[in-house]
Amino acid sequence: MIEVSVKGIFLTQTQASGIILKEQKGNRTLPIVIGEYEAQSIAMALENIKPARPITHDLALNLLEALSASIEKVVITDLKDNTYYAEIHLRKNGAEEILVDARPSDAIALAVRLGISIFVEEAVMDQAAYVSDEKESESGTNFLFQSDSDELDKLKEQLKKAVENEEYEKAAEIRDKIKKLESSS
Repeated sequence: MIEVSVKGIFLTQTQASGIILKEQKGNRTLPIVIGEYEAQSIAMALENIKPARPITHDLALNLLEALSASIEKVVITDLKDNTYYAEIHLRKNGAEEILVDARPSDAIALAVRLGISIFVEEAVMDQAAYVSDEKESESGTNFLFQSDSDELDKLKEQLKKAVENEEYEKAAEIRDKIKKLESSS
């Protein structure tokens, strides 16, 4: 198994949401298309945004806690017919291990909330990963969230391009993100 981290959440030209996973000790990157709700849930967790009421992933964690179960790790286990599969590894009462079948997006949404490890089976990485050239945003993919420390610079570059292309609504959204990042620094 290969440990990965969430590199970013993206939106394709066809408006599909996705997540980019990057291996911790290597250069391979694994893109997974996910639902919009799950993308928003992951972004909220990555940005430490706490909703006033628990959303579904928060509720799941509250239920696990009430049942004295904890998540140890999540694993992207397989890729069949362009569909990814995952397992959530639970520990009940500190002893019994339980494996729960899950969609990768849900498993990742739980993992980022808890700060626990995300793994991908080697066969999945071999089948679907690529070596990142750091130019995803120029190839039809726009990052909505990036965990890299240079996020601010990338947003400023996106803002410049949006203004040059007279995409003023997009520019306003990017400007607001920049202001939010700068004020939290």
